[in-house]
Amino acid sequence: MKRLGKFVNTRIGFFALLVVLFWAKTLFAYFTDFKLGAEGIVQYAILLVNTLGTTLLLFGLAFYFKRSRFFYPVLMGIDVLNTVLLYLNVIYYREFTDFMTIATMTGYSKVNQGLSGSSIALTNLHDVFYWLDIVVILVLMLFRKIKFDPRAVSHRVAFAFTSVALVVFGVNLAVAEMDRPQLLGRTFDRTYIVKYLGLDTFTAYDLVKTEHVNDMRKSATKSELEKVKKFTDSHYASPNVKMYGIAKGRNVIVIHLESFQQFLINLKVNDQEVTPFLNSLYKSKETYAFDNFFHQVGQGKTSDAENLLETSTFGLSQGSLFATLGSDNTFEAAPAILNQRAGYTSAVFHGNVASFWNRNNVYKNMGYQYFFDASYYDTSGDKSTGYGLKDKLLFKDSIKYLENLQQPFYVKYITVTNHFPFDLDSEDTDPNFTAPDTGSTTVDNYFVTAHYLDQAVKEFFTYLDKSGLAKKSIIVLYGDHYGISNSENTALASVLGKNADDWTDFDNAQLQRVPLMFVIPGTNKGGVFNTYGGEVDVLPTLLHLLGISTKRYIMFGTDLFSKEHSQVVAFRNHDFVTPNFTSISDTVYSNKTGKTATLTAAEKKKVKADAKLVNEELSLSDSLNQKNLLRFYTPKGFTKVKASDYNYANGLKKEEAIEKKLGNKSTSLINENGGKTTADVFSTDAPEVSHSSTSSNRIKITNPDDNNN
Repeated sequence: MKRLGKFVNTRIGFFALLVVLFWAKTLFAYFTDFKLGAEGIVQYAILLVNTLGTTLLLFGLAFYFKRSRFFYPVLMGIDVLNTVLLYLNVIYYREFTDFMTIATMTGYSKVNQGLSGSSIALTNLHDVFYWLDIVVILVLMLFRKIKFDPRAVSHRVAFAFTSVALVVFGVNLAVAEMDRPQLLGRTFDRTYIVKYLGLDTFTAYDLVKTEHVNDMRKSATKSELEKVKKFTDSHYASPNVKMYGIAKGRNVIVIHLESFQQFLINLKVNDQEVTPFLNSLYKSKETYAFDNFFHQVGQGKTSDAENLLETSTFGLSQGSLFATLGSDNTFEAAPAILNQRAGYTSAVFHGNVASFWNRNNVYKNMGYQYFFDASYYDTSGDKSTGYGLKDKLLFKDSIKYLENLQQPFYVKYITVTNHFPFDLDSEDTDPNFTAPDTGSTTVDNYFVTAHYLDQAVKEFFTYLDKSGLAKKSIIVLYGDHYGISNSENTALASVLGKNADDWTDFDNAQLQRVPLMFVIPGTNKGGVFNTYGGEVDVLPTLLHLLGISTKRYIMFGTDLFSKEHSQVVAFRNHDFVTPNFTSISDTVYSNKTGKTATLTAAEKKKVKADAKLVNEELSLSDSLNQKNLLRFYTPKGFTKVKASDYNYANGLKKEEAIEKKLGNKSTSLINENGGKTTADVFSTDAPEVSHSSTSSNRIKITNPDDNNN
């Protein structure tokens, strides 16, 4: 021990101690928190050493500082920063089953508000091991149990450490490339890079790619748009004449069902329906529902889903398009199209802060005229969750804003209560509903919050019926993305009647199904359609239902009702699903058996063609958005949106001013009701209502420093 103590009190010994401890922490994360899917001796061997090259290289930088007062702080600083990077990825992975990219990090300031509840829920007791070594070393240094060695290491020795680190990394990369050819050329799955080369290498590689994207955007030219337009033109699906225009002139009400997955529909737990009202909608002849509809989001999750629905383009392969590019991106989005083609007024109702996912900037670029964010509601006390105003209160408190909008309107409600970590105050839970006991609190609570969301939607539909809005509207309900992550799916298996021991990647892919329902009150030809589709297909489908042609626009989706609709559904990681097969990381499964498929020559050819289609459309969509190519294209009759035309302050006053100016020509619901509010028509059992005392138009200012608001 004395020899060890003396060794640690040398610069090389202290360096070795920190390297070993950080290496141990990284391995702890690999085998405890990350699911890297290592198989075979080679992959496990790589996993054991892949962090050493970059750790030696980074920590070894301290040797270039001769004075001890610089050497030790620099070395400890590198250790702390690397630990922060590791731990942030641990937290991020627990929620997203993915690793943080540079785009995610740089966009963090635009998405961090409202995340505190999730961050706490994502911590585990064993997280102390990520920080314990740093605390102990600092204490030992403070009490001089670890002493500063004044003897400097020569630059020759420092260079030797750097050389060794590069050799270790080079060998690691060579072996990785032998086991996984084109590792760095095919980065559709970030897990592969972390598994083979480590987290630091992944971060550095991602930084290079991000800078490359920035350079591409600066140098983009109009000619690059031609490839995109050629693809979307050839991919266009003409509308179904029987469905085209059946909702023409109606208001559009989009209800964004947070984290809501298709398996919840018609599901019973403890002999109780989890979502009885949504089930009734799903079965109604006024509803056109799809049971093979998939979410297609990436790291942007909710914001990706919004982008898919509003623009019929995909989110980015890394990070959130909203957060990283949305502030200055050019869109051909639903609000602008509907306003310019059919005179629609547009608004978003969302009980979170305006800057969350950078919505306050993105919505302006999309052409949204109003954004009623958290500052328009009383979110005090127990009225809100970590992600904003509770759903029942959002629907109720939005009525004064909704009824003053000029019709026809296009509005979107973003619910939040059914969001991870699925916490709900006991007073908001239904005493007659009992959650399953899966052994996972997260999974159990998911059913409780989904049940609450169902009740909230029912209350809003009751209002739509009583106020007369229902018969003049088409209501679109969709699930934005998964609620239960892949790491929790085995706990979910028992509820779905499956064996957790037999759970596979195929099962995970099937759980990317989310609901999609077009409710058109007054019709009677609805039903459940088995057509395969994804979120990118919603906009062309909706526009055709409204009788608006989409041929002039650049859209990657196609009308779900069209006979020409493509049923190849691309996932953001380049996996895909079709009516017959599911392709995951180049492994093809049969949808009938759930097992690896034995393909005929014809089937192999078809799967290969489908894979090519998926890769092409994702690549072209990325090019379109990363390079902001839509700035070079203006469809016939379309006027580019100017963000400066929109200001989201004092929304109600603006509505009332328009109301006053139009007089009897106003088409708002409140004018149709003789100037009387319809708010008293709304009925809710939300316990927080009795505690509400606000009457202010703007309760608080979310971004007082933002001059654009």
